[in-house]
Amino acid sequence: MNGTIERAGEGAPVIETERLILRPWADEDREPFAALNGDPQVMRYFPSVLERAESDAMVETARQRVLEDGFCFQPAAIKESGRFIGFVGLNRPRHALPFAPCVEVGWRLSRDAWGHGYASEAARAWLRFGFETLGLEEIVSFTTVTNTPSRRVMERIGMERDEAGDFDHPALDPEHPLVRHVLYRLKAEHWRRMQTAS
Repeated sequence: MNGTIERAGEGAPVIETERLILRPWADEDREPFAALNGDPQVMRYFPSVLERAESDAMVETARQRVLEDGFCFQPAAIKESGRFIGFVGLNRPRHALPFAPCVEVGWRLSRDAWGHGYASEAARAWLRFGFETLGLEEIVSFTTVTNTPSRRVMERIGMERDEAGDFDHPALDPEHPLVRHVLYRLKAEHWRRMQTAS
């Protein structure tokens, strides 16, 4: 996979792929991020759209997680133009998930970035960072059962469904239509085999 990894001043990684820059949060990301989080189509697999204050709070949380963990969900920008298209990254979930502690890979992209393979490209770069730089033994991903687009990305990057690990998300009401989540896993050993085969 094409890519380079550096560390920014605050410790957040800067990862370059063929078409993208995965970089730390900047204040100018707040407005396009809020627009993304306020888009009902982007947020259709989440409980609700976010207000501006909620979106800004996500940025601050991500920055804090970098200080605590050394990584978190970070902006993805088009390399040629610098245009912000959403976030991709690794995260240590704080919810009481049945398979915790764990590190997840996740993404949220604006509608105009869909269908170009950006989520897969960025996620693969973050998997490399997780397995090669952080030395993780496993990375997981999860989403609501009906989120077929994200599930396709999980499968495209080599993750495998753990049906026995499907769960009700503890942050949602048990009666919420999105409460049931599917779990995907990728072991470091499997990831290394994929790199050898590619």
